[in-house]
Formats: sequence, C-alpha cells, structure tokens
Amino acid sequence: MPTKPSPLRWLARLLIALALLGLQGPGLAPALAQSDLDPSPPEGVVRLIFIHHSSGENWLTDGNGDLGLLLGENNYFVSDTNYGWGPDAIGDRTDILNWPEWFVGPDSPRYLDALYQESGQNSGYTRTLEDPGGENQIILFKSCFPNSALEGSPDDPPAPADTLTVGAARQVYNDLLTYFASRPDKLFVVITAPPLADPTYAANARAFNTWLVEDWLAENDYPYHNVFVFDFYNVLTDPNNHHRYHDGAIEYITDQGGDTAYYVEGGDDHPTPEGNQKATEEFIPLLNVYYHLWQEELAGGEVVIEAPAAPAAEEAAPAEGEATEAEAPAEEQGGGAGLCPLSPVLLLAAGAIAMANRQRR
Repeated sequence: MPTKPSPLRWLARLLIALALLGLQGPGLAPALAQSDLDPSPPEGVVRLIFIHHSSGENWLTDGNGDLGLLLGENNYFVSDTNYGWGPDAIGDRTDILNWPEWFVGPDSPRYLDALYQESGQNSGYTRTLEDPGGENQIILFKSCFPNSALEGSPDDPPAPADTLTVGAARQVYNDLLTYFASRPDKLFVVITAPPLADPTYAANARAFNTWLVEDWLAENDYPYHNVFVFDFYNVLTDPNNHHRYHDGAIEYITDQGGDTAYYVEGGDDHPTPEGNQKATEEFIPLLNVYYHLWQEELAGGEVVIEAPAAPAAEEAAPAEGEATEAEAPAEEQGGGAGLCPLSPVLLLAAGAIAMANRQRR
C-alpha cells in the first residue's frame, strides 16, 4: 500500500493541481490550459471495449450515433459486449448495482480476463482497423436509462443498499476505485446513464451525475489519471448542455435546460440519432484528451503520481540555494507540460515540499 503523505505533501499536491487546473464559472468543471490538453487521436491503434446494452448499441451503430465508426477514425480498435456476453452471461447485468460484480466481486478476475481479451463485435458498426493485438486498454462502461430512476434525495451520502438510490449508486462507484487504482495500465471511462423523459427522479439523476463528474474522484482523493467520466446524461438533456473539449478547455455546462431527456420521441427513452450524434461529437475529442493525460502519466511525465502498489520514495531535502524541481525553469525540466515555470502557486508548492522534507529528516 502507498505510504500516507504528510499534510504538507497533500498541500503541495493541491497547489500543483491548482496550477494545472483553472476554475471556470458556475456549471463548468475545472479545465486545463490549452497547452496541457491534446484532443488529437492516439498515434498508434489502441484497443477499446464498450460494456453496454441497447442505448449503447444505438450509439455505436452506423447511421445512428456513429460512435463505433468515428472511434475507428480516431485510431481506436473498438469491440463491445451486449446481452448474453461473457462468462456466466455477465453481459446481461449492466445496471449500476451490477458493477461491483464486474470489477470487485469474487468472480471479477474471470470476467475481466475475458473482457480484456475480447475482440468481437456485438453491435452494427464498421471497423476498418486491423486488430493491433494484446489486451483492451480502454474500458468504457455504461448503464441504460432505467438507471436514471434513482430513488432517495439528491444529497444522500454514499450508503450500501439493495435498491437503486442516490446513496447506493455513490457507494458503488466509490467501491470501484479500489480496483481502478490497482490497474494504472488501463483507462476506465464511466459513461453516465441516459436521462428519462419522466421527471419523477430527474433531480436525483442530475445530482448524481454531476457528482460523478465534479466530486467523485476528488472526494476519494483519487490521485491517478486512469479514470474519467463522460456525462452522456447531461449532453442529452438540452442542445446547450455540454461535456466536451472546446476552445482549449474542458467545458461542462449543465444549467441550460431541464433534467429530463430532450432527444427522445414517441414515448421511447432511447436517445434519438440526433442526440447520439451530438454525444459522439462531444465524447471523442474528450476521450483523446484523457487518453493523452493517462499516457503521459504512464510514461513518467509531469502528471505522474506514485503507482498504487509502491510506497512513495524518500526525497532528499534540496541543498541550500538549490532550486527544487517545481522551481526550475521549464526548459530545464524537459518541460513539456506547458506550465509557467515561476507560477506563484508552484513556488508555494515547492516550499511545502521543502518543509515536508525537512520534517522527515
């Protein structure tokens, strides 16, 4: 297990995070500076698998959401699971309350081994890329629209339960992080459940999905870049609600419409092709951004934090007059992260690191 950082080290991490993240206005998630975000496709072909049911199938399908085809055009070799897939037909069970069975349950090693090896198609999308081999590196998983009928109250805290409530859903996602932290070599992408036309539980669905995007990882002090959330729900509530890469930043706008499904027709809560195509347009550049952040972490770039299985290495206190890494000019650091080398926030972080080092001596 990792060693527990001192309060000063947590302060340093917070200050560095503040240097990397610029807070936007109401309704918008933190966004990195343009130089820190790369929306371009991966250079090589990357294996990706999507766990879903009918709404995910429509999103993938050519002529509907076109997600499978356009992911391929961005260098992702796409496979997917559907009803009946896998050991014990685990593919039948994709509700929020089923995710622990997939990722942290007693049979999860068997299910995940099959998932990581899967290269088949279970939906109607065109694949033009050759299978690059190896395991699936990116795992998308999504529950269907009935999972937007969350009982309870918007502010309910995480709490185990056998029924679908706001508190139970929060507990499930908190529990998944133990496994995700053990696999920094995989990128896990939570796709929120689509909205319902029925407003009964709409406020709960809005609160839960906003929590996933804005608070889930922070509340759990999750320090890695191998998990991110795409708010499919939000994108489908109004044409002016967005979760996307836009003008060099990650834009998360949630307050331009209601909390119910906008892109539905005929009493069917499956999103329409128009809604699915909007989601595709917003999701793929955002996936590319998070792919590059994850890869930078794996490669030992500026965003790297200690691997979960290894204790933090001892750091020697800097000699008097010697600049810390955070204080050094960017060009002397191999500086590819686009940081301002003498940012006051980074200098405060450097001071916190130095103080922590002195306390440990």
